[in-house]
Amino acid sequence: MNAIRHIARTHRAARTVTKPLGYRCLSGDIATAVDAGTLTRTGDMLERLGADLPDGQASWYGRRCAKAYRAMHLGAGPVRVWAQHRTTGRWIHVNVFRPTDEALFTALATYKATKHLVAADFARCA
Repeated sequence: MNAIRHIARTHRAARTVTKPLGYRCLSGDIATAVDAGTLTRTGDMLERLGADLPDGQASWYGRRCAKAYRAMHLGAGPVRVWAQHRTTGRWIHVNVFRPTDEALFTALATYKATKHLVAADFARCA
């Protein structure tokens, strides 16, 4: 009887939790790593580079990053985390990478909307 009450209380508490807390719990340690800066979202990468892309182009950049990551890691997909969309506020699954991951820079160089960012960086370094 005690176990049944405990399960019922757990279910009742889970139904009353707020959306941000629920998605934060679903993401777990990955969300903590994103907050600490050990993992980065593709949108954060574009913001740091100063790329002001519309949402449609930013999502395609994320898809390019995932494709490059899978090509480099024998088909294994990148880690995903729940995040709130920056304009709509909806909760979506986004890919996260290490800030130094080569897939981020490969996608930056191969995606048509971000090629100009790579060329400017190389010109500054030369």
